[in-house]
Amino acid sequence: MSDIEIRDDRAAGRLEAVAGDEVVGRIEYFVLDAPGRALVPVHTIVEPAHEGQGIAGSLARELYALALREGVTVAPLCPYVVKWAERHPDEAPAADPELLRAAKDWLEAHPGRF
Repeated sequence: MSDIEIRDDRAAGRLEAVAGDEVVGRIEYFVLDAPGRALVPVHTIVEPAHEGQGIAGSLARELYALALREGVTVAPLCPYVVKWAERHPDEAPAADPELLRAAKDWLEAHPGRF
């Protein structure tokens, strides 16, 4: 996976894994502002030809690292990121339940976003 670059397209709400000029995987997310600022991953997608190469895990790891650099929380709604966080508690601090509820409420209020 050494030829994969991970970049944040904040405007589009995507953390992308890029090989050459092809997006081979992504985490789709939104930024929650209240009751606290958080990155909220909703979907993790890896193109079928690139599955099994650790791309999804690298994306999850970078999402948590990005949140740490920005001083915000990750409130995962994406099942893959939830499971990844459970396996990596040292890198993925648990989100406050109130923040998770607010993230779910936001997602329900914006049904066409994802």
